[in-house]
Amino acid sequence: MFNKIYSQLEVNDMSPLIWAYIGDSVFEIYIRDKMIQKGIPSNAKLHKNTTMYVKASSQARIIEKLKSILTDEELDIVRRARNADSNTIPKNASIIEYKNATSLEGILGYLFLIGNYERLMYLLDYAYNNFEMQEEIKK
Repeated sequence: MFNKIYSQLEVNDMSPLIWAYIGDSVFEIYIRDKMIQKGIPSNAKLHKNTTMYVKASSQARIIEKLKSILTDEELDIVRRARNADSNTIPKNASIIEYKNATSLEGILGYLFLIGNYERLMYLLDYAYNNFEMQEEIKK
């Protein structure tokens, strides 16, 4: 997908907040693409519908759904990302929601960085297809 695929050793040596930094972008691009595929015509509606998925409270609910299909190794990555000390005070979410959202972004970023795109897409598709907001998307 991109030039650099990191080894698991390299990624494990990175801060989980780096995983989350990348995972946040990966998730947003994935959701934006899904909204475009739905044929949403205006930027305002694209933004509103995308925000329903990428806000911390939604991401916190998504990671709870994903946990049942994660491997033990992936659950450890989620735990490391959730427990990372970010020194960030969330504006529109509780600290627990924010940490859980970070754990979702962490696993997505981790998989992206090691180049495990097949598993990454499986988790993204699973999350999207099993998230209750889908019915609320407006064109």
